[in-house]
Amino acid sequence: MKFFIKNLNADAQEFDGATAVEATAIPKAPEQIVTAHDDFDWSVDKRNVSHYAESERLKYDKVYDNTFVQIADGQIMNGLVVALTKTDVVVNIGFKSDGLVSLNEFRDTNGVKTGDTVEVMVVEKEDRDGNLHLSRKSARIYRAWERIMEVHKTGEVVTGLVTSKTKGGLIVDVFGMETFLPGSQIDVKPVTDYDQFVGKTMEFKVVKINETIKNAVVSHKALIESDIEAQRAEIMSKLEKGQVLEGVVKNITDFGAFMDLGGLDGLLYITDISWGRISHPSEVVKLDQKIQVVVLDFDDDKKRISLGLKQLTPHPWDVLPVDLSEGSVVKGKVVNIEDYGAFLEIQPGVEGLVHVSEITWANTPINAKEFFKLGDEHEAKVVTLDKDARKMSLSIKQMSQDPWSVIDNKFPANSKHKGFVKNITPYGVFIELESGIGGMIHISDLSWMKRFNHPSEYVKVGEHIDIIILNIDKENRKLQLGHKQLEEDPWNALEETFAIGSIHDGTIVRKDDKGAIVQLPHSLEGFAPNRHLAKEDGKQVQAEETAKFMVIEFDRNEKRIVLSHARIWEQAVVEEKEVAKKEAKVETEKTKKAVKTIQSKVEKSTLGDLGALAEIKAKMDDDNANKG
Repeated sequence: MKFFIKNLNADAQEFDGATAVEATAIPKAPEQIVTAHDDFDWSVDKRNVSHYAESERLKYDKVYDNTFVQIADGQIMNGLVVALTKTDVVVNIGFKSDGLVSLNEFRDTNGVKTGDTVEVMVVEKEDRDGNLHLSRKSARIYRAWERIMEVHKTGEVVTGLVTSKTKGGLIVDVFGMETFLPGSQIDVKPVTDYDQFVGKTMEFKVVKINETIKNAVVSHKALIESDIEAQRAEIMSKLEKGQVLEGVVKNITDFGAFMDLGGLDGLLYITDISWGRISHPSEVVKLDQKIQVVVLDFDDDKKRISLGLKQLTPHPWDVLPVDLSEGSVVKGKVVNIEDYGAFLEIQPGVEGLVHVSEITWANTPINAKEFFKLGDEHEAKVVTLDKDARKMSLSIKQMSQDPWSVIDNKFPANSKHKGFVKNITPYGVFIELESGIGGMIHISDLSWMKRFNHPSEYVKVGEHIDIIILNIDKENRKLQLGHKQLEEDPWNALEETFAIGSIHDGTIVRKDDKGAIVQLPHSLEGFAPNRHLAKEDGKQVQAEETAKFMVIEFDRNEKRIVLSHARIWEQAVVEEKEVAKKEAKVETEKTKKAVKTIQSKVEKSTLGDLGALAEIKAKMDDDNANKG
């Protein structure tokens, strides 16, 4: 410990009140410190060595008080480096003892030496060992925090050193204090590799502070954004529609590409990339590609800019080949399919419509989505061309001769052919005889003998079937076809076989609420109403059961046979009753004749005769009762 001793001789020298080291940070406390000898009477010199006047005593008191510095824990002061040890730096701050600062706190300097002035913080005036504990690091942090709070208020840009990586970001040394740089605040673009920034000196803005825990958050992104904002404002001030700018593709989405125009973003919408149809912007532009674009529109308030790429080249309709006209044959790629037809791209930006009516010469309905496939190529003839309206209609069927122009020669009426089943509806079967030529077989013309609920019960799509041309309608381009007409109508010959009242074996093949379909000989089918399915025992004939059926109706024109099972046994019962009645009538006639004979022979009645007559009468009454 080092002390400074000065000879106090009032007659020989004057004191300026200065000590060896000045305390620069903390002024002298305003209150008077009470010490041990304040009650001492300096005016009395018992040894009679010297006598001090009151004014001199006050002067010397002031000199003496100034030789000691009053300090407090946490106080920032300037100190003089008076010595160095292996581990510490000895610093004199004008206190009654020198303080120690760890050498580790000077690692950021080129070295410390005796005579240097350093700023330190009083950590403890007196630790457990009675030493004065000082800290240069704490003083630096305190000063750094003061500066950080100041730059946070002013928005001043600071320089910091990225010292290490931590969870979610980086640690930055600013003014000697550690601050946090979140990963989202490093750059305007997402950053995944934090290690590349460690050890770099960068500029930052203090964006957030917490005075309670003395924590600060800095941002490098804020500087970039402020620069971008300045660039954006400059670009927006000079922006004009139709202006051509150079930009870099920074992001690609399904609906377009975002362009960096040097601090300002613009959207290149997918429909403004190419005159032709494209399914995704990546077909034309790539990430980080530098291209020229034209400004289509912009909004100062919303900072939105619409860009175009295709507008830098002439519209394809304006530079169509001179020889392209109606009747020309072109080749195109299917780029869009609708219910009413398909669009063929003849060249990028030039499309023509093939309407469903121009796909085939056939008059049967056709589905464009089944005929065309996206990306397929077709040859077609230009039917109409309007360059001003930029519209073109195309035809595929006109690439070949209209087969209906020679229909009478190739498919005359009553001619027989084999056709391909293209489609089936509830009312008939559509047949294709050749490309563009076809017709329909009505459901009633499939079979002479059977009735179908749906044509698919008889034939399936994709099968071939023999047909006969029944009628040709050139105007409507329709053929009426038949299948059953290939054979003679068997109903003419069956009328006698299935005469009304005739009885046949039949098998029920199908039942419903109204009755049953009965399979008869010669592949005929008949219908038995429900009430005519009753059996004699009260039950009904069931499906797949074979029984006797009586024909109760035969309609050759309508091709209908009505049958009854109940009529067979009901008729037998009626016949039995008729026989019984006839027999009873004969017996009655005989009895009447006998009575008349007896009456003619006997003139007078006897008691015996009366008895005989009574018996005859009773018998007649019984016969009459049986008849009833």
